[in-house]
Amino acid sequence: MPQRVTCSQCGHLLYEGVDLKPPDEIISKYDGKCPKCGRKLALIPVNVEIKPCK
Repeated sequence: MPQRVTCSQCGHLLYEGVDLKPPDEIISKYDGKCPKCGRKLALIPVNVEIKPCK
């Protein structure tokens, strides 16, 4: 099952892949901020969508 993580403010793609990664690992990769808009990244997801594979 693929995972996609985006910035809730600007929609910048932070991670996409088949390996599920914990949020803290993705946040630490970007030093806690979105590289595009600078918004502080949080461990609590703002919006979660689960979609069937095509």
